[in-house]
Amino acid sequence: MVSVQFCICVSHIWHCARNAVVEASSLSWGTRIKGFIACFAAGIVCSLLGTLLLWVPRKGLYLFAVFYTFGNIASIGSTVFLMGPMKQLKRMFEPTRLIATVMVLLCFTLTLCSAFWWHNRGLALIFCILQSLALTWYSLSFIPYARDAVKKCFAVCLA
Repeated sequence: MVSVQFCICVSHIWHCARNAVVEASSLSWGTRIKGFIACFAAGIVCSLLGTLLLWVPRKGLYLFAVFYTFGNIASIGSTVFLMGPMKQLKRMFEPTRLIATVMVLLCFTLTLCSAFWWHNRGLALIFCILQSLALTWYSLSFIPYARDAVKKCFAVCLA
């Protein structure tokens, strides 16, 4: 029952995201803001739902990994409303964020692989943690000098 509802939910999210990409360039600024907020909120809800599902016996960690990953994908995807799909992709793969983008996408993929194909709870949890770290580093790349400040802070703390 839960997997059927989950598949319907994912299908609906995919359909909405596809339509958003097609229509993103013709939306007014107010509509873009509303789309960003809705998509970002859906991402937060998915991530929180995943955290709550973590405590479900036997399947909890898998549900957590899936919902947490889809929540993060929705949160990143929300910025498509602000920039448009092509500008978003160009900015994601700029030289200053290329490694961070690859790490985020790799962590998304490995989290889902560990949950669905490898059925390894430990790896799923490790990849969720790495996903959070990669997303943090990726997000810091949009704030001027933020990554340099974090590097200096860690250098001072570790020295």
